[in-house]
Amino acid sequence: MRAFLDANVLFSASNAGSNIARLIALLTERETGVTSDVAVAEAGRNLALKRAAWRPALESLLADLEIVPSARFDLPVSLDTADASLLCAAIRSRCAYFVTGDKRDVGHLYNQTVQGVEVISLLRLADVLSSGSCQGEREKPERPIHRPTGAQSPKP
Repeated sequence: MRAFLDANVLFSASNAGSNIARLIALLTERETGVTSDVAVAEAGRNLALKRAAWRPALESLLADLEIVPSARFDLPVSLDTADASLLCAAIRSRCAYFVTGDKRDVGHLYNQTVQGVEVISLLRLADVLSSGSCQGEREKPERPIHRPTGAQSPKP
C-alpha cells in the first residue's frame, strides 16, 4: 500500500515523539510513504517560519519516504492549484491514499476516491494501519510493533 503525505502531515510528523510522528513511522515500517517535491518544499518553508527546531526530524522523515515529482492535470473535483498538484502527484504515483490534515481546503473530499486515490485524515490512516485493511498492489511483511522496555503486550 502506498500513502501520499500532504505537506501539513510532513510538518506535524516533524514533531519528534508526537503521536503523528509515531503514526507516520508505523506507516513507513509497514507500507510505503510517498510525498512530492512540492510538499517537501512547503513543509520546509513552514518549519523555517514556525518551528525551525523541528527541521532535523523532517530530514530524518524524508529519508524514509519516496519523493515523487509534482504533477498537474485536470481533476473531477474542485481544489486550489497547490492542493490539486499534490493530489495529482498522489494519483500519478499510484497511491491508495492521500493523507491530509487540511480540513479547510481538502476536507470536503475526505473518504472520497478521486481517480483511484482515497482522500483520508490521519485518524483514518491510523484505522487503516491498525485494521490491516491496507489496499494496494504490494504488501510488506508485517513487522512487530516495538514496545518500550517493560511494556506488556495486550492480553488476548
